[in-house]
Amino acid sequence: MEPDFRLEKMIQMNVNIPLIATGNLVHNSLNGRVAIVSGGGKGIGFEASRALAWLGVSVIIAEIDKNAGRKSAEDINYEMGDGRVTFFHTDVGDEGGVEHLKFEALRRFGRIDIVLNNATVAPLGAVKDKPISDWDRSYRVNLRGPVLLARACLPDMLKRNSGVFVCVSSFGGAYMAAYECFKRAQVVLADTLAEELADTGISVFTISPGMVLTRTLQEGVEQLAPLYGKTREEFIGMNSRALLSVEAAGAGFASAIALAEQFRGQEITAVQALKAAGIAIPENRVEQVEVNWTPALMDEALDLCREVRRTLFEQSEGWKKRALFERRWVINDFSRHTGRPVEKWLESLETLENTLATHDLSGLSQLDLPVIKIAHYWKHQAELAKGYTRNPDELRKQLEILGEWQETADKLAKLISKRAQ
Repeated sequence: MEPDFRLEKMIQMNVNIPLIATGNLVHNSLNGRVAIVSGGGKGIGFEASRALAWLGVSVIIAEIDKNAGRKSAEDINYEMGDGRVTFFHTDVGDEGGVEHLKFEALRRFGRIDIVLNNATVAPLGAVKDKPISDWDRSYRVNLRGPVLLARACLPDMLKRNSGVFVCVSSFGGAYMAAYECFKRAQVVLADTLAEELADTGISVFTISPGMVLTRTLQEGVEQLAPLYGKTREEFIGMNSRALLSVEAAGAGFASAIALAEQFRGQEITAVQALKAAGIAIPENRVEQVEVNWTPALMDEALDLCREVRRTLFEQSEGWKKRALFERRWVINDFSRHTGRPVEKWLESLETLENTLATHDLSGLSQLDLPVIKIAHYWKHQAELAKGYTRNPDELRKQLEILGEWQETADKLAKLISKRAQ
């Protein structure tokens, strides 16, 4: 890897170094690529555009707020000193506007390599209280927009058999339906595109920023806190350990794009992408539970890991013997519930197994492996079995087996989620 003399100079000059520059990614490594970042005029979209520009991408900020979009492009160009960021006034929910955006992108740059569907609106409140106009607006930005961008930009990517298309998901709860329904639909859109484009050079995945204190979230907290019976400070305090900075979330988005081949077909988080790029996240952002690791405890975790990996491998081999559409449904169902394809899980579990076998505590603390998702998947399978298996004896046998699998994965998850001392 060539040394980054620009980064060294920034350090010597005590210049504020972009977070994206602190990991394993190389400056200007995506030089020549062209990206459309919807909603890039503020918040995470701005930071993602900034990080992509550092990676060498020519970024088109597609923003409905003219002042915010123009200022963001100017600020990033001033900082990076290369003029590679441009602003284009765009309403992502307007078909004609998106088509014009595509036309201008191809006219100016000759190609579209990356689409980041970052634009969002977040109407909050109880379902019974939200006017249908709020649902319509949310649909227009949070689902119609990504569909229009897919229709507009994927043909150019297919011509070159190369590209990255990114959807952005969210995890919420009560009083967020008018927002979450369409964000979850965006996950389905990405899953479908990933399957349709599986045999091409186009990587499609979904990324969630996590809880980031953007202006949108701050405004949302003012509405949500009273509905949960909390003050603003109490509501934020409940989630303070999970908070991620706006810059970290944007850097996570850009890192995921740089590592798109690694994440294709998955639903990941910004934290997961940051870790993959070697970018450190402040310790106080992630809740850790201390445990006194002993060789015996490591060996116990090793035995559990081997059992989970063996079970998952045997189960996935069985999937290959199913009929085509049934096989595809099962494989996609697994990926949706666990956040990554089974092949990636088997690779990750093998890495974990090797780490545990060597008693490498430092390696264990660096792994991002939410095994609890596998336990939840096997619990999900048990629920499905209750609806499909009519024979009581056969059902009881299936539930016992799935219960044992779930218990093993749950034990492993609890062990490796604790921080090695």
